[in-house]
Amino acid sequence: MTQNRPKIVIFTDLDGTLLDRVTYSYDRVLPSIEYLRQTEIPLVFCSAKTRAEQEVYQRKLAVSHPFIVENGGAIFIPHDYFPFPFDYHRIIGDFSVIELGTPYERIRQLLGKVKKEGNFHFRGFGDMSVEEVAEETGLDIELAGLAKQREYDETVKFDVTGEEVDRALEEIKRAGLNHAHGGHFHDVMGANDKGKAVIILSDLYRRLWGKIKTVGLGDSMNDLPMLSVVDIPVLVQKKDRTWEGISLPRLCKVYGVGPEGWNKAIKEIISAETN
Repeated sequence: MTQNRPKIVIFTDLDGTLLDRVTYSYDRVLPSIEYLRQTEIPLVFCSAKTRAEQEVYQRKLAVSHPFIVENGGAIFIPHDYFPFPFDYHRIIGDFSVIELGTPYERIRQLLGKVKKEGNFHFRGFGDMSVEEVAEETGLDIELAGLAKQREYDETVKFDVTGEEVDRALEEIKRAGLNHAHGGHFHDVMGANDKGKAVIILSDLYRRLWGKIKTVGLGDSMNDLPMLSVVDIPVLVQKKDRTWEGISLPRLCKVYGVGPEGWNKAIKEIISAETN
């Protein structure tokens, strides 16, 4: 890469994008992740997954860059990652944490009020046992337990379809919350979203390197805020080999379901940007 070219920063969703949505396998992407590591291109997880879940994949994939949890609820930045001071809210373990989300307990409180007053039929992960979360998600028991360790949003499963879901989502908005559909579930959160977190972290990378070019990879509607604010938005195919109904300027629709499309997109983008 020549010196006058912008430095690439990659933001990626996990479930259904870097990870297989059914098996959660990442085997197909390992060669590309190794290439990113060797070329020192940051790979930033930007997912609905919790901090506890993402730390597992950080270790398994040997990724040591910042990561964005629970649909932009917070940004976790390793200590000494940026060689300059920046604003953050608190320190948790080895991370400086920029918090954008509403505390989980408050979200649960508001959701409970909406559910009771509207007699709606939905359950959050906080209402489920670890075994129930495992059954609903296909995660093993250990990862299901980590998925329950929520801090900034709640994952909701509706037991009905159609009009009641629409009415419940309207009431959730009236209660001051936002929601995003991420495939099997609805994520309910405060004013945060993936895009706001990506903007903050991108600004830190600009302070570090000057010119950067941001890439975002996703597969579903809850990735829209992230895809809307990156230079190169990429949509991989869902398991039925269709794309989510997202329309954006410069949107790249890549053939390949989940990790297959992710791998293809990384190779094509890096090749185009470095040659």
